Amino acid sequence: MYDKLNFLEDKYEELSAKVSDPAVIADQNSWKKHMKEMSELEPVVLKYREYKKAADDLAATKEMLNESGLDEELREMAKTELSELEERIERLTGEMKILLLPKDPNDEKNVILEIRAGTGGDEAALFGGDLLRMYMRYAERRGWKAELMDLNETGIGGVKEAVLLIKGRGAYSRLKYESGVHRVQRVPETESAGRIHTSAATVAVLPEIDDVEVKIDPNDVRVDVYRSSGNGGQCVNTTDSAVRLTHIPTGIVVTCQDEKSQIKNKEKAFKVLRARIYDAKLQEQNKEISEARKSQVGSGDRSERIRTYNFPQGRVSDHRIGMTLYKLDYFMDGDLDEIIDGLITSDQAEKMKNF
Repeated sequence: MYDKLNFLEDKYEELSAKVSDPAVIADQNSWKKHMKEMSELEPVVLKYREYKKAADDLAATKEMLNESGLDEELREMAKTELSELEERIERLTGEMKILLLPKDPNDEKNVILEIRAGTGGDEAALFGGDLLRMYMRYAERRGWKAELMDLNETGIGGVKEAVLLIKGRGAYSRLKYESGVHRVQRVPETESAGRIHTSAATVAVLPEIDDVEVKIDPNDVRVDVYRSSGNGGQCVNTTDSAVRLTHIPTGIVVTCQDEKSQIKNKEKAFKVLRARIYDAKLQEQNKEISEARKSQVGSGDRSERIRTYNFPQGRVSDHRIGMTLYKLDYFMDGDLDEIIDGLITSDQAEKMKNF
């Protein structure tokens, strides 16, 4: 590990010299590339320097304790400092290991989040609407921008399907753990006998992919335009602004009707299409991965029931890490960080077993 850390520190110093070179600064593309590399290396290099400083201090403290004739009060102070330094070095070692774990190349990307009502009829659609609001509130709490790209509502305020674009640094690194089946247990408003029903909605989290990463041949896409439906103002229902894209090779269909402009809807629909094609390739690759890997928290298996929301008991339970919180109201208002932090920690711990 330390050979790798020394190499990364040398690389960081080399990049630091390059970004200060007038010739490199003159070439903005090259300068931006080096600056990006530097920013990626900086957290682990700074942590390694902190570790080396603590290790030097530890060696100096041990040397002091070995001195003969050391004042007893100073000896006790040195012993206390020794204990603190050993704890700090242990903590820094763990943090460096986490920073050295292979990075998901999509972690810093924006997210395309799709919600679909599953089993449970109208109640599943109402729960889909609750999840949509929950993720929009979470984005707001994180300072991200949430943009609705497509919405298929029911007459009673439910959501059959919704597509949300969430823009913000590191959005995918946190939301990728939300892929899967979300189950709800509660008494529906339409249930006169007060019986608890169980229904579900599926969430898919896709990184936003640009056209360089996934190239789409225009000849492979059939574009249909039609009139939007639902609420949205006077232009929505009177112009052919909605767009449906059909990717012929894969059969993937994407619709977008949120904007009044057909051009904007088409642009948004292509964003979703690129993400779904990328995801389809990724899912295919995951089939070839061992069962051990599939069992990990971050595998994103959409058929897996990942979480249960129990309204009568006011609890939310994440089945992957066995975490239960009795503050469902706060959770549904977008306070997701406690469970997401737990998922990240569990995922990192699993990966560190193979470090």
